[in-house]
This record gives sequence, structure tokens and C-alpha cells, in this order.
Amino acid sequence: MNDFTQSIAAALTLIGRLDSELIAIVWLSLRVSLSASLIALLIGAPLGVWLAISRFRGRQVLIVLANALLGLPPVVAGLVLYLLLSRSGPLGFTGWLFTPSAMILAQVMLATPIVVSLVHRPVSLLWAEYADLARTDGLSLFRSMALLFSLGRASMLTAFLAAFGRAIAEVGAILVVGGNIRGYTRTMTTAIALETSKGDLPLALGLGLVLVSLSVTVSTVAFLLVGRVGEK
Repeated sequence: MNDFTQSIAAALTLIGRLDSELIAIVWLSLRVSLSASLIALLIGAPLGVWLAISRFRGRQVLIVLANALLGLPPVVAGLVLYLLLSRSGPLGFTGWLFTPSAMILAQVMLATPIVVSLVHRPVSLLWAEYADLARTDGLSLFRSMALLFSLGRASMLTAFLAAFGRAIAEVGAILVVGGNIRGYTRTMTTAIALETSKGDLPLALGLGLVLVSLSVTVSTVAFLLVGRVGEK
């Protein structure tokens, strides 16, 4: 049996016996990424809808900025957040640096532009179809936004799942602001990087298998739910 086969076998053993360290890392990763994705949805979805139906000077600049931030390098986001949360930074009083809270903020920075972009485009098309009806009924801005939230449920779900996919696979930003502290801020991606560099392949492979399984599960759920929501 070669080293690769042995490592795979050992990784499957860790997963099969629910290794405590592996479970703790997976649980923290899910908690951080789900929290960040939900916050990104709560911020990005209303912003995307607002940009779709409002007309004001600077609107196109905001849309271009949101699209540009899709390519924001994670380490740059991590560096900016590090400077903000450091002792000498404006948010240093929070004491969040090297905590899960900082990791959530980092993932929110990266996931929110995704939500804005994925919501803005389809909602713009919906608004083009329903704008005249909304004006005829005298709907206010907030009631119009509520209408589009209802009609664009599939887009909201797609945006949330895309944000979660971005968050759960992220490593650069959370490594900078989280510190990869064992038992406290170590996620699947940061642990895989560390354990691989240390030569502990079973744990790295075990976490990698779990991460891939989560990605496949999320993609499957997205396909099924978006199709079901779209039919309603």
C-alpha cells in the first residue's frame, strides 16, 4: 500500500470515527460561513433590489463597484480588515481580531458583492415587467421592493447559496484576521493548508473530502430548490 492510499484510508477512518478535532473544525467552518452568508444576504439583497428599481446620480457607479468587488482578492480584504481591527485601528476597541467574529466580517466583505450582483440583474428584468403595474397601483418604494423580493425568491436563494460557496471555500482573508488558532479559529480551508505543510495528510485529506462533499451537497440543493421555487 503506497503513501497516498494509506493517507486516504486514514482520512476515511477519521471521518468514520467522527474524530473530535475534525468535527470541531467542520462545525466552526459551517457556523462562520453560514453566519457570513446570511448577513451578506440581509445586506446585499435589499441593496441589489434598490439598485434595480431606483434611479439616481451615481447609481451606475455603485453597480460597477459591486461588480468590480467580485474580483476582490481575499488577502486584500483580510489586510484591510486587519488594519481596521488592529489595536491602532478605528475598530480596535472591539477586540475582534483573531476571533471568529473577524472571520465572519471578512467573509461578509467577500460574499456581499456576490449577493448584490446576483440579485440586481434578475430583479432588474422583473422590474422592467412589473414597473408599470407598480406605478398604476401607487406602490411606494418599500412596497415595490417587497413585491420584487416575493417575485425574485429564486434569485435570493441562488445568491445565498453562491455566497455560502464563496465563504466556505475562502482561506486568505480568514487566515489573516483569524490567525488559524487551533480549537478557536481554525477552519477547514486553513487547517488543510496548515496540515499539508506539516505533512499531516490524513487530517488534511479528511477535511478536503468533507469540504468537497459539502460543495456537492450545496450545488445539489441549489439545483433542486431553485427549480422548485421557480415553479411556484
